[in-house]
Amino acid sequence: MKRSLTALALLIVVLAVAAGGYLYSKQPSRQGMVELQHLQGSVTVRYDERGVPHIRAENEPDLYRALGYVHAQDRLFQMEVLRRLARGELAEVLGPKLLDTDKLMRSLRIRERADTYLANLDKQSPTFIAMQAYLDGINQYQDSHARPVEFDVLGIPKRPFTAEDTISIAGYMAYSFAAAFRTEPLLTYVRDQLGPEYLSIFDLDWQPKGVLANHRSGAAPSLASADWKDLNALARLSEQALADNGLPQFEGSNAWVVSGSRTKSGKPLLAGDPHIRFSAPSVWYEAHLSAPGFELYGHYQALMPFASLGMNRDFGWSITMFQNDDLDLIAEKVNPENPNQVLYRGKWVDMVTSEQQIAVKGQAPVTLVLRQSPHGPIVNDALGSGVGKTPIAMWWAFLESENPILEGFYQLNRADTLAKARTAAAKIQAPGLNVVWANAKGDIAWWAAAQLPKRPAGVRPEFILDGSTSEADKDGFYPFSANPQEENPARGYIVSANFQPVSPTGMEIPGYYNLADRGQQLNRQLGDKAVKWDLETSQKLQLGTTTDYGPRLLEPLLPVLRAVVSDPAELKLVEQLAQWKGDYPLDSTSATLFNQFLYNLADSAMRDELGNDFFETLLSTRVIDAALPRLAASPDSPWWDNRNTLGKETRADTVKAAWQASIAHLKTTLGSDFTQWQWGKAHTLTHGHPLGQQKPLDRIFNVGPFAAPGSHEVPNNLSAKIGPAPWPVTYGPSTRRLIDFADPAHSLTINPVGQSGVLLDSHYDDQAEAYVEGMYFQAHLNDEEVTANTRSTLKLMPARATQ
Repeated sequence: MKRSLTALALLIVVLAVAAGGYLYSKQPSRQGMVELQHLQGSVTVRYDERGVPHIRAENEPDLYRALGYVHAQDRLFQMEVLRRLARGELAEVLGPKLLDTDKLMRSLRIRERADTYLANLDKQSPTFIAMQAYLDGINQYQDSHARPVEFDVLGIPKRPFTAEDTISIAGYMAYSFAAAFRTEPLLTYVRDQLGPEYLSIFDLDWQPKGVLANHRSGAAPSLASADWKDLNALARLSEQALADNGLPQFEGSNAWVVSGSRTKSGKPLLAGDPHIRFSAPSVWYEAHLSAPGFELYGHYQALMPFASLGMNRDFGWSITMFQNDDLDLIAEKVNPENPNQVLYRGKWVDMVTSEQQIAVKGQAPVTLVLRQSPHGPIVNDALGSGVGKTPIAMWWAFLESENPILEGFYQLNRADTLAKARTAAAKIQAPGLNVVWANAKGDIAWWAAAQLPKRPAGVRPEFILDGSTSEADKDGFYPFSANPQEENPARGYIVSANFQPVSPTGMEIPGYYNLADRGQQLNRQLGDKAVKWDLETSQKLQLGTTTDYGPRLLEPLLPVLRAVVSDPAELKLVEQLAQWKGDYPLDSTSATLFNQFLYNLADSAMRDELGNDFFETLLSTRVIDAALPRLAASPDSPWWDNRNTLGKETRADTVKAAWQASIAHLKTTLGSDFTQWQWGKAHTLTHGHPLGQQKPLDRIFNVGPFAAPGSHEVPNNLSAKIGPAPWPVTYGPSTRRLIDFADPAHSLTINPVGQSGVLLDSHYDDQAEAYVEGMYFQAHLNDEEVTANTRSTLKLMPARATQ
């Protein structure tokens, strides 16, 4: 018995040692010396207390080769899975459940656009040389190290990363902005199947004077029932492809800049927090780069060599999503005599057909047949071809514009003057971005960077267009000078928060913009001339959890609630809502009650008209946010009637049903004690890893949950989808940055999770609690402070010639 126990103990020790050795072999090496091919000189990488690399090289190619190497150490799996998503190659490693996602991504033609884009690049330009050096650094790391744990679990083979991968990911980012896939089928269905009177709650009209000062209390293509089913399936697939894979998706953002006349320091102050779907690892990788004539502290995306956000002693910028509509869905008219022909400009024109093979783990490859009309790719082919179905083509600016976005960001990383930054912004054409910029000399600016298409007069691109007419035609793009933009405005500040902008030419700019409430809240506070802004006051503004949205929606419903609620305890809750200011701290019970009521109001009023599938699509769009306050204020809206009953319901009937359903659900979910309905118990943040989508791996790879303050469309935009409690937060500030150009070396930043994507690394989740608690860390820029905070040093040396 003793010998058996001893043997068992030894076996356990051996297995533990083996497991430890296995996991240790996957960890990043942040100290010592490594030889790299193609280096011209030595490169020093100093890692600070958060695992941020401070890279010093003697020339740019060495600098970017080193960046690629250290970025791969921390984020190789993120790079791999993101390129596979962008190029439609997930099913090869994740199996048949990802086949529909692959079909969708391939139908977007991102792969083909990457090939043509690369063919037209100047291979001798500093931009291309830097990108190739960065990719070489990634590949050298991959070739010389053990595969990440995730590669072993999924059986992912190593293969080189290429420029086509980088360009494809840029296409994925552009697609993740495109709300048209979810919104245009929905709005067209409402117009054509329910009637135009049902459209009035959707805020579809352009507001020529903008939205910040507004503190507010065609002929249809012929589509059959099978087409509507397909269109909604396409909308749901579009949402799921982005949401279900633990990968970043751009959703919104805040950025503002205040001139020196409005700050305590007398220099501009820049703030930014791009709103992106939470994931583990997070989207941004921080790195401080310096070489003779160049220095930048930047935030980098996977496989992107140039910082999307950045700063140094002289200038800095942040970005928000423009949210212009640069994607049109077009219903083609098919020739009854030839199903491969569509009517285009009065003639029957052949569609171009091609085939692709999709590798699928555990089964034979699947053949995907892709078609393209003169308007663009037929995107509903991703759902399978069917006789009699209407082909839906996609016109997308990413496929049609020159879009020198890599050159644009290379230049933006070096843009220390207004003129240089403006020139760089003009090269960002798809996706549409707002670039908010400042420099230490005192300039502040904002440019809406995109190529805006010239559509025919009167066309409403928020609906599916008719391909047999001229309404889907484009007459090129407007010049960059027509885009919304400001430089050194007299008011002394600029705020960008995804609201509808104002064009300098007065033209309408179709888009799927966010509610005005968040921008209005920031604008009110920034417009207070009694405040002199500094880092401390800016933190409070960035972490704000209040807007007018909740009180604005409730205002017309409070008299109704007082009339239909009879229980004394519940009437107290109604009065509590009447006093609620629309704020979302962790201890708020009104926030919990309002969010539940918001969902049940939408559910009671709209599910019966839309059906389950289109209702779920509605909840995934931005148009629901504007629709609900307008519905609440419309007592005669046809939405109030329940089509599933014989009688005709009124607003009071539906509000009563929604209230009763809300109270019942919260009692079931959070208990019968109203005081326990606290926001932090129902609203939580978990950073999900792609492998964490499967139990029990979620306990190993995911980070959280954490009680989360804030909510949808408040400045601290920790957002959950409209739905029943509890609410898992899906997206929010992907970083928070504050830069006072009187002292840029002491700028503030935070990562929602940590720098590293390597499981068990000390920097995998070391910032997660600080983030949700609203803390910030200093971004080290001064050499003496970098030295003082260095925890380890990695030396990269040119490889010695072999004999």
